[in-house]
Amino acid sequence: MPKIGKKYQEAIKKVDRNKLYEPAEAVQLVKETANAKFDETVDVAVRLGVDPRHADQQVRGTVVLPHGTGKTKRVLVFAKGEKAKEAEAAGADYVGAEELAEKIQGGWMDFDVAIATPDMMGVAGKLGRILGPRGMMPNPKSGTVTFDIEKAVGEVKAGKIEYRVDKAGIIHVPIGKASFDAAKLQENFKAFLDVLAKARPAATKGQYLRSITVSATMGPGVKVSPQKAVAK
Repeated sequence: MPKIGKKYQEAIKKVDRNKLYEPAEAVQLVKETANAKFDETVDVAVRLGVDPRHADQQVRGTVVLPHGTGKTKRVLVFAKGEKAKEAEAAGADYVGAEELAEKIQGGWMDFDVAIATPDMMGVAGKLGRILGPRGMMPNPKSGTVTFDIEKAVGEVKAGKIEYRVDKAGIIHVPIGKASFDAAKLQENFKAFLDVLAKARPAATKGQYLRSITVSATMGPGVKVSPQKAVAK
Protein backbone atom coordinates (compact mmCIF):
# COMPACT_ATOMS: atom_id res chain seq x y z
CA MET A 1 0.00 0.00 0.00
CA PRO A 2 1.19 3.56 -0.71
CA LYS A 3 2.48 5.49 2.28
CA ILE A 4 0.22 8.33 3.41
CA GLY A 5 2.08 11.48 4.44
CA LYS A 6 1.59 13.18 7.79
CA LYS A 7 0.11 16.32 6.22
CA TYR A 8 -2.49 14.28 4.36
CA GLN A 9 -3.33 12.31 7.52
CA GLU A 10 -3.91 15.57 9.39
CA ALA A 11 -6.01 16.93 6.52
CA ILE A 12 -8.23 13.83 6.47
CA LYS A 13 -9.03 14.31 10.16
CA LYS A 14 -10.66 17.66 9.37
CA VAL A 15 -13.10 16.15 6.86
CA ASP A 16 -16.19 14.13 7.78
CA ARG A 17 -16.29 11.60 4.93
CA ASN A 18 -19.96 10.80 5.59
CA LYS A 19 -21.19 14.40 5.56
CA LEU A 20 -22.56 16.36 2.62
CA TYR A 21 -21.29 19.89 3.16
CA GLU A 22 -22.73 23.18 2.02
CA PRO A 23 -20.63 24.76 -0.76
CA ALA A 24 -19.23 27.49 1.52
CA GLU A 25 -18.17 24.92 4.15
CA ALA A 26 -16.61 22.67 1.52
CA VAL A 27 -14.58 25.47 -0.05
CA GLN A 28 -13.28 26.57 3.36
CA LEU A 29 -12.27 22.99 4.20
CA VAL A 30 -10.45 22.61 0.90
CA LYS A 31 -8.48 25.78 1.60
CA GLU A 32 -7.62 24.54 5.10
CA THR A 33 -6.44 21.15 3.84
CA ALA A 34 -4.30 22.52 0.99
CA ASN A 35 -0.90 22.17 2.68
CA ALA A 36 1.44 21.60 -0.24
CA LYS A 37 4.44 23.85 -0.86
CA PHE A 38 2.90 25.05 -4.15
CA ASP A 39 -0.37 26.83 -4.89
CA GLU A 40 -2.70 23.88 -5.35
CA THR A 41 -5.47 23.81 -7.94
CA VAL A 42 -8.99 23.44 -6.60
CA ASP A 43 -10.96 20.90 -8.62
CA VAL A 44 -14.61 19.89 -8.78
CA ALA A 45 -15.71 16.37 -9.76
CA VAL A 46 -19.39 15.84 -10.52
CA ARG A 47 -20.93 12.42 -11.13
CA LEU A 48 -23.96 12.77 -13.38
CA GLY A 49 -26.98 10.53 -13.79
CA VAL A 50 -26.41 10.17 -17.52
CA ASP A 51 -25.34 7.37 -19.84
CA PRO A 52 -22.55 8.89 -22.00
CA ARG A 53 -22.87 5.99 -24.44
CA HIS A 54 -26.00 7.65 -25.83
CA ALA A 55 -25.56 10.73 -27.99
CA ASP A 56 -28.61 12.41 -26.46
CA GLN A 57 -27.08 12.17 -22.98
CA GLN A 58 -23.74 13.77 -23.77
CA VAL A 59 -22.97 16.76 -21.56
CA ARG A 60 -20.50 19.26 -22.91
CA GLY A 61 -20.11 23.01 -22.83
CA THR A 62 -18.14 26.00 -21.61
CA VAL A 63 -18.35 28.54 -18.81
CA VAL A 64 -16.42 31.71 -18.10
CA LEU A 65 -15.49 31.62 -14.42
CA PRO A 66 -15.99 35.05 -12.78
CA HIS A 67 -12.51 34.97 -11.25
CA GLY A 68 -10.67 32.76 -13.71
CA THR A 69 -8.71 29.62 -12.86
CA GLY A 70 -5.54 31.25 -11.59
CA LYS A 71 -3.68 30.09 -14.68
CA THR A 72 -3.04 32.23 -17.73
CA LYS A 73 -3.70 30.05 -20.75
CA ARG A 74 -1.54 30.19 -23.84
CA VAL A 75 -3.78 30.63 -26.86
CA LEU A 76 -2.96 29.56 -30.41
CA VAL A 77 -5.08 30.84 -33.29
CA PHE A 78 -5.27 29.49 -36.82
CA ALA A 79 -6.13 32.52 -38.92
CA LYS A 80 -4.98 34.60 -41.88
CA GLY A 81 -5.25 38.21 -43.00
CA GLU A 82 -7.39 40.56 -40.96
CA LYS A 83 -8.46 37.76 -38.59
CA ALA A 84 -4.81 37.07 -37.80
CA LYS A 85 -4.34 40.74 -36.93
CA GLU A 86 -7.50 40.57 -34.80
CA ALA A 87 -6.11 37.57 -32.92
CA GLU A 88 -2.81 39.33 -32.22
CA ALA A 89 -4.62 42.45 -31.01
CA ALA A 90 -6.80 40.32 -28.72
CA GLY A 91 -3.75 38.87 -27.00
CA ALA A 92 -3.29 35.49 -28.69
CA ASP A 93 0.11 33.99 -27.96
CA TYR A 94 0.60 32.33 -31.34
CA VAL A 95 -1.08 33.18 -34.64
CA GLY A 96 -0.54 31.50 -37.99
CA ALA A 97 -1.66 28.86 -40.45
CA GLU A 98 0.17 26.05 -42.21
CA GLU A 99 3.48 26.86 -40.52
CA LEU A 100 1.91 26.36 -37.06
CA ALA A 101 0.31 23.10 -38.16
CA GLU A 102 3.69 21.84 -39.32
CA LYS A 103 5.27 22.75 -35.95
CA ILE A 104 2.56 20.83 -34.11
CA GLN A 105 3.01 17.82 -36.40
CA GLY A 106 6.68 18.00 -35.50
CA GLY A 107 5.93 17.67 -31.79
CA TRP A 108 5.62 21.28 -30.65
CA MET A 109 2.78 21.72 -28.12
CA ASP A 110 3.64 24.93 -26.25
CA PHE A 111 0.02 26.14 -25.92
CA ASP A 112 -3.14 25.33 -23.95
CA VAL A 113 -6.05 26.24 -26.23
CA ALA A 114 -6.39 26.20 -30.03
CA ILE A 115 -8.86 28.44 -31.84
CA ALA A 116 -9.54 28.54 -35.57
CA THR A 117 -11.61 30.56 -37.99
CA PRO A 118 -14.01 28.31 -39.99
CA ASP A 119 -12.04 28.82 -43.21
CA MET A 120 -8.92 27.46 -41.49
CA MET A 121 -10.41 24.15 -40.40
CA GLY A 122 -8.92 22.52 -43.49
CA VAL A 123 -5.53 23.19 -41.90
CA ALA A 124 -6.49 22.54 -38.29
CA GLY A 125 -8.50 19.44 -39.20
CA LYS A 126 -5.34 17.60 -40.20
CA LEU A 127 -4.22 17.78 -36.56
CA GLY A 128 -7.16 15.76 -35.26
CA ARG A 129 -5.06 12.76 -34.21
CA ILE A 130 -2.75 15.02 -32.21
CA LEU A 131 -5.13 17.57 -30.70
CA GLY A 132 -8.24 15.37 -30.42
CA PRO A 133 -7.00 12.98 -27.70
CA ARG A 134 -5.80 16.00 -25.68
CA GLY A 135 -9.18 17.72 -25.89
CA MET A 136 -7.57 20.63 -27.73
CA MET A 137 -9.16 20.33 -31.18
CA PRO A 138 -11.03 23.50 -32.22
CA ASN A 139 -14.75 22.81 -32.04
CA PRO A 140 -17.82 24.99 -32.75
CA LYS A 141 -19.59 23.62 -29.63
CA SER A 142 -16.86 24.98 -27.39
CA GLY A 143 -16.69 28.30 -29.24
CA THR A 144 -13.20 27.65 -30.58
CA VAL A 145 -14.23 27.60 -34.26
CA THR A 146 -15.48 31.11 -34.94
CA PHE A 147 -14.97 34.29 -36.91
CA ASP A 148 -15.39 36.31 -33.72
CA ILE A 149 -11.74 35.83 -32.79
CA GLU A 150 -11.58 38.81 -30.45
CA LYS A 151 -14.38 37.39 -28.27
CA ALA A 152 -13.00 33.83 -28.33
CA VAL A 153 -9.49 34.84 -27.28
CA GLY A 154 -10.82 37.29 -24.70
CA GLU A 155 -13.01 34.65 -23.03
CA VAL A 156 -10.18 32.12 -22.78
CA LYS A 157 -7.86 34.72 -21.28
CA ALA A 158 -10.61 35.77 -18.85
CA GLY A 159 -11.05 32.25 -17.45
CA LYS A 160 -13.22 30.29 -19.83
CA ILE A 161 -13.13 26.53 -19.21
CA GLU A 162 -14.58 23.65 -21.16
CA TYR A 163 -16.33 20.75 -19.46
CA ARG A 164 -17.21 17.35 -20.90
CA VAL A 165 -18.59 14.19 -19.32
CA ASP A 166 -16.24 11.20 -19.49
CA LYS A 167 -17.09 7.55 -20.11
CA ALA A 168 -17.80 7.02 -16.42
CA GLY A 169 -20.35 9.84 -16.33
CA ILE A 170 -18.05 12.21 -14.42
CA ILE A 171 -17.01 15.78 -15.16
CA HIS A 172 -13.75 17.22 -13.77
CA VAL A 173 -12.99 20.95 -13.89
CA PRO A 174 -10.65 23.39 -12.12
CA ILE A 175 -12.33 26.33 -10.36
CA GLY A 176 -9.29 28.23 -9.14
CA LYS A 177 -6.33 28.06 -6.80
CA ALA A 178 -6.15 27.38 -3.07
CA SER A 179 -4.74 30.91 -2.63
CA PHE A 180 -8.02 32.42 -3.91
CA ASP A 181 -10.30 34.09 -1.39
CA ALA A 182 -13.02 31.68 -0.28
CA ALA A 183 -15.67 34.02 -1.71
CA LYS A 184 -14.07 33.92 -5.18
CA LEU A 185 -13.86 30.12 -5.13
CA GLN A 186 -17.52 29.95 -4.09
CA GLU A 187 -18.54 32.25 -6.95
CA ASN A 188 -16.57 30.19 -9.46
CA PHE A 189 -18.09 27.00 -8.06
CA LYS A 190 -21.62 28.40 -8.32
CA ALA A 191 -21.06 29.70 -11.86
CA PHE A 192 -19.98 26.24 -13.01
CA LEU A 193 -22.75 24.33 -11.19
CA ASP A 194 -25.43 26.70 -12.48
CA VAL A 195 -24.32 26.19 -16.07
CA LEU A 196 -23.99 22.42 -15.58
CA ALA A 197 -27.49 22.19 -14.10
CA LYS A 198 -28.94 24.00 -17.13
CA ALA A 199 -27.08 21.61 -19.44
CA ARG A 200 -29.15 18.62 -18.27
CA PRO A 201 -30.08 16.51 -21.32
CA ALA A 202 -33.82 16.11 -21.91
CA ALA A 203 -33.34 12.32 -22.14
CA THR A 204 -31.96 12.10 -18.59
CA LYS A 205 -34.20 10.46 -16.01
CA GLY A 206 -33.95 10.46 -12.22
CA GLN A 207 -31.37 12.43 -10.26
CA TYR A 208 -29.07 14.39 -12.57
CA LEU A 209 -26.39 15.61 -10.11
CA ARG A 210 -25.54 12.36 -8.31
CA SER A 211 -22.50 13.49 -6.32
CA ILE A 212 -20.16 16.48 -6.08
CA THR A 213 -16.67 16.48 -4.62
CA VAL A 214 -14.30 19.42 -4.20
CA SER A 215 -10.59 18.96 -3.52
CA ALA A 216 -7.19 20.58 -3.76
CA THR A 217 -4.43 18.92 -5.79
CA MET A 218 -2.86 17.14 -2.80
CA GLY A 219 -5.81 17.28 -0.40
CA PRO A 220 -8.73 14.98 0.47
CA GLY A 221 -12.06 15.17 -1.30
CA VAL A 222 -14.88 17.09 0.39
CA LYS A 223 -18.40 15.99 -0.52
CA VAL A 224 -20.95 18.69 -1.35
CA SER A 225 -24.73 18.40 -1.16
CA PRO A 226 -26.03 18.47 -4.78
CA GLN A 227 -29.27 20.10 -3.62
CA LYS A 228 -27.50 22.92 -1.80
CA ALA A 229 -24.97 23.36 -4.62
CA VAL A 230 -27.66 24.61 -7.03
CA ALA A 231 -30.01 26.20 -4.48
CA LYS A 232 -31.07 29.72 -5.41
